[in-house]
Parts: sequence; structure tokens; C-alpha cells
Amino acid sequence: MFLRIFFLCIAFNFFQNACIAQEGGGPPKKDQSIKSKRKQYKEDKRKWKEERRNKRAEEKKIRDHHKRIQTKEVRKRMKRSKGKAIRNNTHQREPFFQRLFQKKRGKASKQPKEKTSNVQQ
Repeated sequence: MFLRIFFLCIAFNFFQNACIAQEGGGPPKKDQSIKSKRKQYKEDKRKWKEERRNKRAEEKKIRDHHKRIQTKEVRKRMKRSKGKAIRNNTHQREPFFQRLFQKKRGKASKQPKEKTSNVQQ
């Protein structure tokens, strides 16, 4: 009696999963050719580049305006501080997760990779 109920439950679960899997039909299919997909990708990429270019230009305008409204002494102090920060930051190690997930470089992997400064002068 117990075995019959057990096998009946297993069979019910097996057929139920098969029936549920067939019902959805998945997402609606789009009939889009490869050429139109490529054209859409290029258009998206062009828009993204244009937005990025505009954003960077706007940020540059803001930085230049900020520098322009400072006095001469403050601009000199900013320049000295920036140079000092660049010199100090070049001696730091890579962040922990970058060191953890970077590719090994053979026998020389024990030596730290030289860090390049991201700050533009």
C-alpha cells in the first residue's frame, strides 16, 4: 500500500513538471533579420558615443569654469596639491579585489605590477 502511494506521488510529480514546462511557450519571438539587428546595434552605439562625448564636454566646462573663478594663488596651490597627490598615489598597491582576480604572470607574479596614474595632468 505504501509503495503504491509512493510511486503514484513520484509519477504525479514527474508528469506535472512535464506539463507545466509545455504551457508557457516562452517569450514571443521577434522576426528580426541579422542586418536590421546590426543596424540597430550601430545606431545604439552611435547614440551612446554622442551622449558620452556631450557628457565629457559638459564636465570639462564645469572644471574649467571652477578653475577660472579661482584666484592666482589658489590655482598655484591646486596645481601643487595635484602634483603631490599624483606622486603619493603612484606608490600604492592595487586594490584587494583587483589583486585577487588578476591573471597570474608566470614566475614574476610575486612582483607587483606598476600602477599607472589615472589622473590627467
